[in-house]
Amino acid sequence: MSDADFPETEFAERTTRAQRAMHAAGLDALFFTTEAEVRYFSGFRTLFWQSPTRPWFLVLPASGKPIAVIPQIGARLMAATWLDDIRPFSAPHPVDDGIGLLANVLKDFGTIGMPMGRESCLRMPLDDFRSLQKRLAGSQFVNASDLVQTLRMVKSDAELEKLRRICAIGSAAFARAPDLFRKGQTLREAFRAFRIELLTQGADDVPYLVGGAGKGGYGDVISPPTDRPLEEGDVLMLDTGAVRDGYFCDFDRNFAVGQATDDVRRAHETLVAAVHAAAAIARPGRTCVDLYRAMAETIGQKDGDVGRLGHGLGMQLTEAPSLTGFDGTVLREHMVLTLEPGIDLGNGKLMVHEENIVIRDGPPEFLSCPAEPDIPVLLN
Repeated sequence: MSDADFPETEFAERTTRAQRAMHAAGLDALFFTTEAEVRYFSGFRTLFWQSPTRPWFLVLPASGKPIAVIPQIGARLMAATWLDDIRPFSAPHPVDDGIGLLANVLKDFGTIGMPMGRESCLRMPLDDFRSLQKRLAGSQFVNASDLVQTLRMVKSDAELEKLRRICAIGSAAFARAPDLFRKGQTLREAFRAFRIELLTQGADDVPYLVGGAGKGGYGDVISPPTDRPLEEGDVLMLDTGAVRDGYFCDFDRNFAVGQATDDVRRAHETLVAAVHAAAAIARPGRTCVDLYRAMAETIGQKDGDVGRLGHGLGMQLTEAPSLTGFDGTVLREHMVLTLEPGIDLGNGKLMVHEENIVIRDGPPEFLSCPAEPDIPVLLN
């Protein structure tokens, strides 16, 4: 059995805060089907979510502990959490994948909140959800995305310590770049070397690693690595979402192979300046729009020219809020954000830079070791 990531008091506090918000919103229960929310309120952490075969359910009543309705295969691990009421079912089942049990739990709740908005998904068969609604004809399912996201956006001290640790691991791995990357190495080999270094430094897993390489910039930042060798004058970028104890880092670094052109040097300086322009105003009471505009103006691009320039970070690689020109979320102390400006270099090339910060009552705390304005040059 795995050790608990947090003491029971952490989950009790999360539950209490949620129930206060539920009372204010007139909700009788919250209903969750997705990994992050189930883990947030229970402490149930497993890679078994990678399998889409079995659904998992958690119900948070307006008072008392959460109730787990889960496949039998997870009962023993769930019993190691702080939960007392665990109702397992055989899954996969030819007729009823837990819907009967779930309906029995929810039948006395009139107004049931569940995430329905941006960045949410229904991780159960739609036919099963429709069947559940029919069984609960007297209940109303309503959108609770804002309530849940507001709770999760502000991190506890214990969560921040997890995030500091994984970001320190990412920073330590990037610091080894001169020993990991070299001219003639394929991009696939560079990715593999960096993934191994992250694991060596103490990451539990590296579920997200993207990047690119090319002369004067790279074409995109999400394509799989290829066997193209790194060449003199390339810009190499790696963006990692390594994880430890269920919490992610998410930042990147750019490197010039052999030499950097003046355009590349200026672009890197501009990206670092954009991050610091946002950090200079990242205080409680400011908004995501404010940070977005500070970076967009530094880059010299108008609203609408680029997508979002950062996002929330924590149990998921990307969380609410989004640093966009339309997200008016007010910043609060202990929010964890990525600052991720990108710049269009023309000719189909771009460069992106990213740091991770914590909003404080004063200057933000950098979780990632901030990059210098001068782009590092790999000479080997």
